[in-house]
Amino acid sequence: MTSTDAPKARILGLGVYRPRRSVSNDELCEAVESSDEWIRERTGIQRRRWAEADETLEMMAEAAGRAAVAASGLDAASLDMVILASCSSVQPFWPTASRVAGALGLEVPAFDLNATCAGFCYSLGLARDLIGAGTVGTVLVIGAERLTDMLDPTDRGTAFLFADGAGAFVVGAGSVEGIGPVVWGTQGTKGDALVLAPTWAEYRQDPGVGAPSVSMQGRRVFRWAVEEMPKVALAAVEAVGLTLKDVQIFIPHQANLRITQAIVRALDLPESVVVAEDIVDSGNTSSASIPLALDRALTDGLVHSGDAALLLGFGGGLSFGAQVITIP
Repeated sequence: MTSTDAPKARILGLGVYRPRRSVSNDELCEAVESSDEWIRERTGIQRRRWAEADETLEMMAEAAGRAAVAASGLDAASLDMVILASCSSVQPFWPTASRVAGALGLEVPAFDLNATCAGFCYSLGLARDLIGAGTVGTVLVIGAERLTDMLDPTDRGTAFLFADGAGAFVVGAGSVEGIGPVVWGTQGTKGDALVLAPTWAEYRQDPGVGAPSVSMQGRRVFRWAVEEMPKVALAAVEAVGLTLKDVQIFIPHQANLRITQAIVRALDLPESVVVAEDIVDSGNTSSASIPLALDRALTDGLVHSGDAALLLGFGGGLSFGAQVITIP
């Protein structure tokens, strides 16, 4: 098979799951010393979704996956693989992807991928290349997080940022390319800016240190994202032979509205390009944030099927990934 004969990957369906509970800044400030004004000014977040006890990581991932399959018009039995991006699984020996596959009645390859907030872009890039190689024909790509399982609700640096949810794409083969090459990488020497601390090993040795929770050096992450991510975004657009003027929507990882705005300024993004701002009502959902933000833009009528979307994931690791897609 020549490169011109190779299957082309495209997105066939999108599905999401948003937890029932919406938590306002005022409610959150009952446990952490802060204010609605302070949180909005520094992050842009007004509300975030926190999962209830029955909204497990598996449940949210399965719900988003089933919605994506329904939107694709396919039957779940046609799926050849399940890839689940997540950094918040608390059961690594029974991967969430395998549990979702089992719930769908499948016995296909299924695995979790952890590239933190870049995980969805990583997973989408992997699905694209596997389809292009002819290894698989249809892949369910899910980003799902229950970050509230890893939060210290009294930590003023992180408690108001992170949230829960899931989003999924069904990716299949077609005659026209609908997913551009992924531009990805890590700057691992800077990864100590966002970690789980203490480690589980340290906690097992001495429970007195407290349970592990997300710990972030926010200023370092902010500077890194603003300095480095515009270059990654531009590289992804150039990889498909386009310019920023050809893009209808920019969907960065919903990390912080100030980070998004700074990247937009650095890119000198044309005013015609819609910028996703789902973080305002959903919070930072790590690997789930990009599909959730795309769903919001579609629901609000800001973009339409066939539009070009620039995706940009970045976060712990420090990891990054970007690609241009055609909206299903």
